[in-house]
Amino acid sequence: MTQPRTSLFTDDHAGFGRPPKWTRPRTKDRPDYRALPVGQVVTIDRGRYRCVVGDQDVTAAKARALGRKSVIVGDLVRLDGDITGADGTLARIAEVEPRRTVLRRTADDDDPYERPIVANADQLVIVTALADPVPRMGMIDRILVAGYDAGLDPVLCLTKADLASPDPLIAAYTPLGIPYFVLQPGTDLDDLRACLDHRRSVFIGHSGVGKSTLVNVLIPDAERRTGDVNTVTGKGRHTSTTAVALRLPASDGWVIDTPGIRSFGLKHVDPDHVIAAFADLAEIADDCPRGCTHRGDEPECALDDAVRSGRLPAARLASFRRMELSRTDW
Repeated sequence: MTQPRTSLFTDDHAGFGRPPKWTRPRTKDRPDYRALPVGQVVTIDRGRYRCVVGDQDVTAAKARALGRKSVIVGDLVRLDGDITGADGTLARIAEVEPRRTVLRRTADDDDPYERPIVANADQLVIVTALADPVPRMGMIDRILVAGYDAGLDPVLCLTKADLASPDPLIAAYTPLGIPYFVLQPGTDLDDLRACLDHRRSVFIGHSGVGKSTLVNVLIPDAERRTGDVNTVTGKGRHTSTTAVALRLPASDGWVIDTPGIRSFGLKHVDPDHVIAAFADLAEIADDCPRGCTHRGDEPECALDDAVRSGRLPAARLASFRRMELSRTDW
């Protein structure tokens, strides 16, 4: 008989249920970890979890009861054992605190398995080059959809502005109200730093767009690997292989740098979560007939009526629909 697939987000206490009949009796009391110190997972490497507890770096292993894929970068965890961070010490992750947000993707649109990328971020910084490699609006739209589904605030960073004009992309995303930064070598990053302050920002983008280079400028001791674009395929080479959370200098903000991506499946996305991120559109969509998809082929969609009456700018609706259609058409 095929066993049901275990969710990645199963309750951490699930392992303490009723034991099988043939095992020795054990207590039904579930452990209480509330008195244990809390750390933030900043990177994962071969079964070892580097956590920050205050200003202390702690290396930890994971309790067996948590399962194979239950801890990701950004998680807040309860730590048991030695948390001094001294050489040779190893703490234990006993419990994962409830996540405020989870950014996730699927490998492609036919993949039923969700892949969590980072937990507890509140801002999504999409880094895209204006040339070398050329920007892919379909990819940007898909990352935006996943970000809105996760409840993150999006920001666009347009790199390599010395090679091409940013105007087409600015025109495409300004109607959505997404803040943007146009960058080239030597650009003053003070405004971007201010945007990142007091936030937990996950940086995500296609390989070769300059994401790791940008992180190294923002955080000089980050030492993230950088690479070039393949001259034959026009695609970037993967350099960063693991996600890592980095504290911004002289700030209480965090940057979570992720490996470059080449695909972004959206099988997991609930369309209602996407439109809910736009308060004005969601309010108008309340007047749509039941089952309306808001995709432009619905004869009684209230969004179209709002455009005709001048209540909603046509460019904003067009930008929203282009992004929403990317879930299935890219």
